[in-house]
Amino acid sequence: MTPGRPVPPPLARPVLPADTSTPLPGAGLTVAAYGAVSEDSGLVPLTLSRRAPKSDDVEIAIEFCGLCHSDVHATRGEWGSQNYPLVPGHEIVGTVSRVGSAVQDFAPGDRVGVGCMVDSCRECDSCLDGLEQYCEKGMTGTYGAKDARNGDAITQGGYSTSVVVDRRYVVRVPAGLDPAAVAPLLCAGITTFSPLRHFDVEEGDVVGVVGLGGLGHMAVKLAKAMGARVLVFTTSETKVPAALELGADEVILSRDEDAMAAANRSIDLIIDTVAAPHDLNPYFRTLRMDGALFQLGLPADAMPPVNPRSLMRRRLAYAGSMIGGIAETQEMLDFCAEHQVVADIELVSAARLNEAYRRMVEGDVKYRFVLDTSTLQAPAKEADA
Repeated sequence: MTPGRPVPPPLARPVLPADTSTPLPGAGLTVAAYGAVSEDSGLVPLTLSRRAPKSDDVEIAIEFCGLCHSDVHATRGEWGSQNYPLVPGHEIVGTVSRVGSAVQDFAPGDRVGVGCMVDSCRECDSCLDGLEQYCEKGMTGTYGAKDARNGDAITQGGYSTSVVVDRRYVVRVPAGLDPAAVAPLLCAGITTFSPLRHFDVEEGDVVGVVGLGGLGHMAVKLAKAMGARVLVFTTSETKVPAALELGADEVILSRDEDAMAAANRSIDLIIDTVAAPHDLNPYFRTLRMDGALFQLGLPADAMPPVNPRSLMRRRLAYAGSMIGGIAETQEMLDFCAEHQVVADIELVSAARLNEAYRRMVEGDVKYRFVLDTSTLQAPAKEADA
C-alpha cells in the first residue's frame, strides 16, 4: 500500500398526466420528472425543460437513476435552503440521444453515465490535475446548483427522462454490466474507490470497512476485487451474515471490546462510511504503522474528539475524501467491468419514490434503490422556445 498514488490524467475531450404536473422554467426538451416543490412536499410529478444541446453537450435519455441519501437531505432542506422545485438524482445511466457539433467521443446509442457534477472551472490546479471534485472555485453539482455556463440556471437531476450535460462530465458505461446496478457506482462506487486507489490498495493489504450501507457494501466489493483482506466493523449482529455474503473475510462487532482489542495493529486502511457521530479512537488502535482512516460518512452532528496521541504513536493519518474526478470515475467503471462489480440494488418505480425515501431513512434497503425512469411514462417532446 503506497500513500498518495497519483490520479489518472484527465480524460481527453463522460404515468405523468400533463394536467397534474408542475412546469419548471427553461427551454429545450420538455421531460417528465419527480422532485420536491418545498421542504415538506415529498416527491411529486413535475415537468421540466432541458436545453437543446450546445456544441460540447451530450443529450442523454435516462434509463436509471440511483437514490442517494443525500437526495433525501437536499429535497427536505436539511443541508441548507434550496431552490424549489428541485429534481434530485446524481447517479444517472442512460443512452445518448443527441450530441453537439463538437462532440466526437460519444455518439447516439452509446450507454453513458453522469455522476455528482456537471461542470467545474476547468482552470484551477485541481481541475487541471483531473480532480474536478475539488475545484477551487467549486464544482457544479448535478442538481440544485447554479450553472454558470448556462445563465445561472439551477441544475436539475436524474429523476427525469432526459438530461443535457457537457461531454467533459460524461463517462462511458462498459458493456457487460447491468445498467441499473451501475447507477450507484457513480456516487457510492467512486466515493469508495477513490480512497482505495489513493492508497494503492493491493493484494495482501488489510482493509477495514466501518458500516455496511450503500457506501460500505461497495467498499467491501471493491477492496476484495483489489485483492485485499477485508474486515467489516458493525454494531449489529444481524449484519454479520450479510457482510460475509458480500465477501468480507471477517466481521468485528465494534461494541465488543475484546474483539476490537484482538484487531489492534492489524489493518492498513479503514474506510469509514458511517454518517452518525461515533468514537474513532478505538478504530485508530486497529491500524498498523503508517495506516490511515478515511472518513466518507458525513454526520450532521459533531463527532467525539480524536485523541492526537492515537495518531502520533504510529504515524497514522486521518483523512477525508469526496467522490472522484471524471478520469478516476471512468477508471472505476472499467475496473468494475473487469472484475464484474456492481451495486446490490432494489429497482423502484416513480410511484414508490416516497416509500423508498422513508425506507432509506429507516435503513431498510440492501443496499441501494434505483429508479426505473420508464415508469415516469411521459416521452420527451420539443418544447416551445
